[in-house]
Amino acid sequence: MKADIRVALVGNPNTGKSTLFNVLTGLNQKIGNFPGVTVDKKVGYCTLPDGRRAEIIDLPGTYSIYPKSQDESIVFSVLADRSNPHSPDLVVVILDASNLKRNLLLYSQVADLKIPVVIALNMMDLAKKADINIDVNLFAKKLGVPVVPISARKVDGIDGLKNAISYANKIALQEDSIDVASIAPELVESIGRELNIDNPYLALQLAHQHETLTFLTPEQSNRVEELEKEFSFNSQKAQGAETIARYSFINDLLYDTVSKPVTAHEETVSNKIDKVLTHKVFGFIIFFAVLMFMFQAIFSWSSYPMSLIADAFVWIQDSLHHVLPAGPLTSLLVDGVIAGLSGVMVFIPQIAILFAFISILEDTGYMSRVTFMMDKLMRKVGLNGKSVVPLIGGFACAVPSIMSTRTIENWKDRMITIMVTPLVTCSARLPVYTLLIALVVPNRNVWWLFNLQGLALTGMYVFSLISAIVVAWVFKFILKAKERGYFIMELPVYRMPRWNNVLYSMYERSKAFVLQAGKVIIAVSVILWVMASYGPGDRFAKIDKQYSQPQYAQHMSADSLSRTIASAKLENSYAGVLGHSIEPVIRPLGFDWKIGIALITSFAAREVFVGTMATIYSVNGSAEKMESVYEKMHQAKNPNTGQPVFTLAVAFSLMMFYAFAMQCASTVAVVYRETKNWRWPAYQFAYMTALAYLASFIAYHVLK
Repeated sequence: MKADIRVALVGNPNTGKSTLFNVLTGLNQKIGNFPGVTVDKKVGYCTLPDGRRAEIIDLPGTYSIYPKSQDESIVFSVLADRSNPHSPDLVVVILDASNLKRNLLLYSQVADLKIPVVIALNMMDLAKKADINIDVNLFAKKLGVPVVPISARKVDGIDGLKNAISYANKIALQEDSIDVASIAPELVESIGRELNIDNPYLALQLAHQHETLTFLTPEQSNRVEELEKEFSFNSQKAQGAETIARYSFINDLLYDTVSKPVTAHEETVSNKIDKVLTHKVFGFIIFFAVLMFMFQAIFSWSSYPMSLIADAFVWIQDSLHHVLPAGPLTSLLVDGVIAGLSGVMVFIPQIAILFAFISILEDTGYMSRVTFMMDKLMRKVGLNGKSVVPLIGGFACAVPSIMSTRTIENWKDRMITIMVTPLVTCSARLPVYTLLIALVVPNRNVWWLFNLQGLALTGMYVFSLISAIVVAWVFKFILKAKERGYFIMELPVYRMPRWNNVLYSMYERSKAFVLQAGKVIIAVSVILWVMASYGPGDRFAKIDKQYSQPQYAQHMSADSLSRTIASAKLENSYAGVLGHSIEPVIRPLGFDWKIGIALITSFAAREVFVGTMATIYSVNGSAEKMESVYEKMHQAKNPNTGQPVFTLAVAFSLMMFYAFAMQCASTVAVVYRETKNWRWPAYQFAYMTALAYLASFIAYHVLK
């Protein structure tokens, strides 16, 4: 259904723009990319008081319309190009009421583009708390635009904002903030005449940005360049003159409309907290403690719901085996699809808890402090503080984290960040780690407080961060670039997390994980079942003939004989042949041919490992006794030694392999999209596979 009005949300970072977007659109939103670029495009819909349907576009946060990154360049492109499919009918500029001076620079630039504007004066509760008094009516009168006081977090004033949006077509265009033409009068007039533009500020911006604007033809861009030379236009000087003029306008406006207490305030609560949380020693200790608490919670809080899900799948498989007639289709459904899916579904509680913690850390403002603390460390390894955002985001998923590197201006810093981000332990590795840790690490506490399994998981996460930093340091000497990176970041004030946002994040991200992983696992499970259930030539017939001899029935129980036949058939199946073919390569790592099959299938996605193990051991097992994937792997024995397959050495060798190997087709694809060259994902795949083999080899032989 087509929208009646298109509204763009524009604002500085940390002004509550995304919160307002979520409040306006609720669940009625979707995320994609702007055409031609990998910048996130968040679009949602809401119904206005007059019954019309509004399309809401959440544009990337920016401090001005002079872009410093691909994210920021989108803002000007969408606002300036009237032929852009996302060109808005109305712009809602979100201002932080407690920090108007900084926010108003962007507003004055957007207003001078002559698009109808409504101001959402957000965080009014914080402004009142700081004794900042704003004469909203005078403020609106002087700007000539509707100004709506709101508090997006508390959902205050939202109806008033929707009313203001409803009257968008009745809003008179605002007055000029500054005399734009006086900055470069002849150039502005010439560009306006040549390109048929009647907006002086748009003409001036074309002079500044024409080289990067895709909506200009090469001929138009060249003509603007010629005019710049003809009138000796200096972009930096013109931008400086414009900024001075705008802040003169802003100072006058605030002097007339905003009053603050004259007495000096005590140090803010946020600053007092920062003295502890960003301390050069205690800050890192606290961050490590937060990580430990997270992973202790992931193990302890999820154990009960995980066991319920595992028991439910065992019951479903058992019931289907008894209800459905024996045969290939039943085996495909129960031992293939359902067994494979159980391997992922059982980990939903852990995934949900991980995403809840990440959402809380982001919402409270603590994640920004971690980024700030890590900046000095990052610089020593050839990165900058902005690299921490993708690295910490990598705990959730490498794909959006790699996409977020476009905010890093320096090419070398960005490339190194892209190359090392997949080393950070993502949510897809969590099922692999927790399963293997549960197999070999005792579930008991040390020092009355710390669970050994939680400590092992914390160790894997910390190890992944250290690995990423070390590899980044190596790339610092491999990649060459002359430009220097820099780090500018605003720390938001500490706030209580919005619990509905945390719950929504848990739901959305867990759903995305299950749907993405589920599609791959169902496909892989079906293929695996076929490969494990059929073999080349007459191998299966020979096995049936061999075990039909009377001595086997006399000396073995029916269940034991059934398992032996199933095991022999699996070893001689197509999957067994494939596993045996790579066994000589992986045997030095402590892996058998069954683990080899899982390594191959999980190159599509890491979490497929658990589903593969579930499918392989289901095909290998007995239909009479259904077990969870943990029980199947726990009982697996090495046929030569009689010892468990998954010993401490094998489990940690596997975890080392999964810690380093590039086993994610989506990550490979997004690296290609971001770099526009297959060479980079190829290099990444090669170095990560080599590191995985080496680390796995060392772990196995040290712990053996």
